[in-house]
Amino acid sequence: MSEAISTATAGVTNRPTGPQFQDFLPGVARVIPEGVLGGLNRIFEAWTKLGIFRYLIAGALLAATALPLGPPKDEVLVRTGFYMLLALGLNVVVGLAGLLDLGYVAFFMIGAYTTATFTNSDMGAHPVILNPWFVIPVAVVIALIAGILLGTPTLRLRGDYLAIVTLGFHEIVRQTARNLEVVNGSRGVFSIPHPDVTIAGQELTFGVLEPQKYWFILCVFMMAALFMINRLKDSRIGRSWEAIREDEVAAPAMGIPVVKMKLYAFAIGASTSGLAGWVLATKVGFISPNNFPLLSSILVLCAVVIGGIGSSLGALVGAVIVFGLPELLRDIGTEKILGFDIQTGRIAIFGLLLVIMMIFRPGASSPRPAGAELGGGSGDIAGDSVAPGIPGQA
Repeated sequence: MSEAISTATAGVTNRPTGPQFQDFLPGVARVIPEGVLGGLNRIFEAWTKLGIFRYLIAGALLAATALPLGPPKDEVLVRTGFYMLLALGLNVVVGLAGLLDLGYVAFFMIGAYTTATFTNSDMGAHPVILNPWFVIPVAVVIALIAGILLGTPTLRLRGDYLAIVTLGFHEIVRQTARNLEVVNGSRGVFSIPHPDVTIAGQELTFGVLEPQKYWFILCVFMMAALFMINRLKDSRIGRSWEAIREDEVAAPAMGIPVVKMKLYAFAIGASTSGLAGWVLATKVGFISPNNFPLLSSILVLCAVVIGGIGSSLGALVGAVIVFGLPELLRDIGTEKILGFDIQTGRIAIFGLLLVIMMIFRPGASSPRPAGAELGGGSGDIAGDSVAPGIPGQA
């Protein structure tokens, strides 16, 4: 009897606790030789043990993708990078906390207009004029405060009702900017300065025609957001989000302050969007209400769903599919997608992907590693888990 218990205990002890290759691509794992699979699993385990260096390596590899490309393709990278950062933030709200937000781009707009307000742009009034780099925390904090102001009276709602409120919030922000003369109304704001900086007597200039430098900035921001989000997911806050997402009725009975945790999710998602707004404003040098249509919120939400609800890595992949793929097809000379023009074809592509996802893999395209809920491995660039199900549904 004692031998049987010892054998069972040894089996549990020897069971791998880190992410395994078959957790991510089970279909591929079934057809590759066992020796190759073991090697891939060892690579995954070694990657997990790198700790914070994973973010540095992943960020360096991501930044290096721009080195062999020219300015036109770097521009595609930067445009996609805006939405990769947005998808990371929305994934906190939709994927981790289970809140359906259809007005997420409003915080993107708030971050961009905050940057224009506190820099030397042609806006009608400036409380104070700062260097663009010093405006980063200002844009983040103001977007965060906007998320709290939106969430405080509305987060007692759930599902479709919350979605309608967030949609209305987006239109309020957009129409206010369109009609408020102090922010130049529908004309938009011009002459937003680029974040030029002098290092050791050498001036490092940024410009519209130098997208590669902005891609490097975006890579730094994305890795910082990934680190923060993954650390939060492993904390009590992250576990509270999971409890609320799985059963919002049972969560209060477990002592979880539901409204407070929802506010945290909204604030973190909004601050990430505000950071993306800073990059857009300083890169383009011009913003207007027309840059932030409701369709952008829908597209970011689709990127999160296609990549895998709850997966930070999936959110990045989904943004590349939704925003980067059509631009790459345009660059290689493709004028039509599925018989449609490039813009309509993009809608057709991710519409088809959404249908396939909901039929065959409603949980996610990047599955949750086995045992992740019980202290096992984690499954993204730096320890990500994936949420099953769709926000707003218990």
